[in-house]
Amino acid sequence: MIFPGFKSSRRKVIYDGKAKTLFEGPEPGTAIQYFKDDATAGNGAKHEVIAGKGVLNNRISAHLMTKLEGIGIPTHFLKSLNMREQLVRQVEIIPVEVVVRNVAAGSMVKKFGIKEGTVLNYPLVEFYYKKDELGDPMVSENHIINMGWADPYELEEMVAQAWRINDYLSGLFAGIGIRLVDFKVEFGRLFGEYEEVYILLADEISPDNCRLWDDKTGAKLDKDLFRQDSGNIIEAYQDVAKRLGLVPQSGIMQGGNVDEQIAASLGEIENELARERKLRSINKSSPTKPWK
Repeated sequence: MIFPGFKSSRRKVIYDGKAKTLFEGPEPGTAIQYFKDDATAGNGAKHEVIAGKGVLNNRISAHLMTKLEGIGIPTHFLKSLNMREQLVRQVEIIPVEVVVRNVAAGSMVKKFGIKEGTVLNYPLVEFYYKKDELGDPMVSENHIINMGWADPYELEEMVAQAWRINDYLSGLFAGIGIRLVDFKVEFGRLFGEYEEVYILLADEISPDNCRLWDDKTGAKLDKDLFRQDSGNIIEAYQDVAKRLGLVPQSGIMQGGNVDEQIAASLGEIENELARERKLRSINKSSPTKPWK
């Protein structure tokens, strides 16, 4: 057990979502993020438990968060604890999903009648209000400001980080033969001792919230396989993890279940920079855009 005498059943649940559960952490200001095997689509309308999904997403997300921290993107991730859990900073989630699209796919194809696979002239940033019961509606920047979900300074920081994330991850995935089609990220507020506000990348980055296509064949390596009943997501997620060097080429699955001995031998991923770096608070000078 990670924390002696600290049983899972006694943990205080902070948030229980479709794919992850957040528990109160061992230190003030921290939380334990547990990755479930649950796969959902259509805001929970379709649901299935798929052995190994949480283990793979935990490892992939830990790796990518650490890489992003290395280029100056502050994240909530601190370190992996075991094959399903990671220690994170506890942040106040901003209820806006930021989507960056490089290639037309998913809802964009349905909404605008664009052929799937059309390369966009330049990356497109979209915003969605994070509210399952409303179907996570698409919103504008002015909606976000007007409704008070984020202020102009926070929104500008979120967009700037999303652009940098896209630039870096596009190159990282291209290097292993994968095209980053689009992705969704969430951000959270961390409050300082003197009322400073820091914006951190939160949630996860994995094949659950990134569309990833094989660069040569166009084969999908993401959650669309589950959404469209078109393939085995565990094989696809393992492929991504193998290319990133996160699991052995033999994989971590045996007979449809996680081989816990192999999974336990993979070692922890620690985000050393997250503890060492001095965070930069939101710049409260006038934002670039002329918000009304």
